[in-house]
Amino acid sequence: MTNTSPFDEIIPRFGTHCAKWDMMEPIYGVPAEDGIAMWVADMDFRPPNCVQDAVKNMSAHGIFGYFGDETAYKDAIRWWMKNRHGWDVEADWIFTTHGLVNGTGMCLDAFTKQGDGIVLLTPVYHAFARTIKAADREVVECQLALEDGKYVMDFKTWDTQMKGHETMLILCSPHNPGGRVWTTDELQGVADFCKRHDLILVSDEIHHDLVFSGAKHTPMAAFKDITDRLVMMTATTKTFNIAGTHSGNVIIEDAALRKRFAKRMMGLGISPNSFGLAMATAAYSPEGAAWVDDLVTYLAENHRLFDAAINAIPGLKSMPLEATYLAWVDFAGTGMSRDEFTKRVQDIAKIAPNHGPTFGTGGDTYLRFNLATPRNVVIEATERLAQAFGDSQ
Repeated sequence: MTNTSPFDEIIPRFGTHCAKWDMMEPIYGVPAEDGIAMWVADMDFRPPNCVQDAVKNMSAHGIFGYFGDETAYKDAIRWWMKNRHGWDVEADWIFTTHGLVNGTGMCLDAFTKQGDGIVLLTPVYHAFARTIKAADREVVECQLALEDGKYVMDFKTWDTQMKGHETMLILCSPHNPGGRVWTTDELQGVADFCKRHDLILVSDEIHHDLVFSGAKHTPMAAFKDITDRLVMMTATTKTFNIAGTHSGNVIIEDAALRKRFAKRMMGLGISPNSFGLAMATAAYSPEGAAWVDDLVTYLAENHRLFDAAINAIPGLKSMPLEATYLAWVDFAGTGMSRDEFTKRVQDIAKIAPNHGPTFGTGGDTYLRFNLATPRNVVIEATERLAQAFGDSQ
């Protein structure tokens, strides 16, 4: 008898106002009837039952007013951070934003001004640069170095790039799209770099729960010498596949930074979504934790199968993942132009991935593939890619 996982269930998402699937054909030209959506970073899995039950209870009550008394919600966050990450958080450090892209924009608004340089360690999550540019700040790209097939920090080079107008660094930890879990030495290096150049450090740790065996995530908040310039960002949304709630947390220990952020929140009239708070409260629980453990085990096997198949295709190389469900595949070995290998993926394999250049300097020869989908879909995708690049030498 074959053992099956709830994550193996194919859940049709077309026609549900799903960006990942319903926008695949308009954006990438990949046909809806037989295409595979592997771009937007959400999962094709239902959240745990505790989250589903929270929504059902709200629906059964039938009144959807303003959310009041955040005690249980903030206690759930504090419990999760302490028990899953060894991080002690106080309730009054927590701000709820409309997701972490909104949190990024709020940090830019609260702590920087137009024309300031905002440092990104590229290639990195594409929404950072988009938000920085829209806020009339300058993106300052510090390219990660490649060493033994993985990204590493290059502080000596980055020190020479600073011009003095930089006021903030946005860190992605764990890293998206490279899947690195930064070591404590690397994180201390980031802290020291920010102190040397007088930068506010915004640490986006949205993928911190999706870490594979053999790696250990350390919250940036563990480095107490950086507290006076540190803003932490976390969320339930990636972990539990509830990104549509647009809920995230900006967590600030330093009182002076907290005061500045609270003022901007008040000035913009931002208040939380009641569904998001109820779902997050339910998710950050022992039942939610058990579900995450099962999820990470499932994702690890998806990643193993994907890497083995991709690395067997001449010219393709998948970067080893330590965290996230986002595979970063280098097509440089094919000798093809970016247009040619992208066309093969989209037109022949009929797969919609994220395009590497959107992640900044260092992404030109890459595509990013979302592996948070039933295993049979991952296997089908690798078979299509093998066929599309079957003539590669």
